Amino acid sequence: MIYKSKLRSYRDLPLRWAELGTVYRYEKSGALHGLLRVRGFTQDDAHLFCTHDQMEDEIIEVVRFSRFMLKSFGFEDLTFYVATKPEDSVGDVEDWDKATKSLMTALERENLKYELDEGGGAFYGPKIDIKIKDALKREWQLSTIQFDFNEPARFGMKYIGEDGKEHQPFMIHRALLGSIERFMGILIEHYAGAFPAWLAPIQAAVIPVSQNHFEYAKKVAADLKKSGIIVELDERNEKVGYKIRDWETQKIPYMLIVGEKEEKSGTVSVRKHKVGDTGQLEIKEIIQQITDAIYKKI
Repeated sequence: MIYKSKLRSYRDLPLRWAELGTVYRYEKSGALHGLLRVRGFTQDDAHLFCTHDQMEDEIIEVVRFSRFMLKSFGFEDLTFYVATKPEDSVGDVEDWDKATKSLMTALERENLKYELDEGGGAFYGPKIDIKIKDALKREWQLSTIQFDFNEPARFGMKYIGEDGKEHQPFMIHRALLGSIERFMGILIEHYAGAFPAWLAPIQAAVIPVSQNHFEYAKKVAADLKKSGIIVELDERNEKVGYKIRDWETQKIPYMLIVGEKEEKSGTVSVRKHKVGDTGQLEIKEIIQQITDAIYKKI
């Protein structure tokens, strides 16, 4: 309806409109699976309207965009599928052939290997599915690049071509992460809950050895917060060994232990998840180390 709000020319195309849309599917209760398969979810959806000559370049840009997004979160093991025309479908065979060929050519131009999913397309168009493997090597679909021959015809979408005549645009759906809920579930599985510092909901925990060192611990935590680091101050009246084991179980990237020695020297004792004790550092040095880990993704 937005597209049809005014007369479109070939000079206007391609048009690219994105939204975060909520979708509902009445999945059977036995099929529900945590965040990975739910009844209500949110998609990072977009609709691209283009001419036949623009199809291939649009597909390439979306493939690049999808790879960039997935690799930014640490997903490197990507598998590409081209899903072709099913038995029950809408649209002209010629359009199906053009669209399917453009999907294959786009992947080939990017030097990406792909597998054919014969008959796996939706009834309204062929598609590229990008799947990743989680920590258990299970394959999950995330990004989708999908042609739609149904809606442009159903809604009577047109544009005026160079020849002065009306033409029907090609319409491409794209979802980069797919279901946001499923993506979060896979992300948790991928890192087994041990998020790198740049992704961790808590990036550092400040642990005073005893109540006598709370004030210094508060100062350390405050300095980290001023630098944009997400920090928790452990004020529990528990033994330091218990606190360290607890934070290690929670897979926090950095634990900063402070006692009498650290308070006198203006330092912290640093423990990293899965690494253990890495020695003492001045406050400014640990702030630099953590911010480097966050912003350089190291």
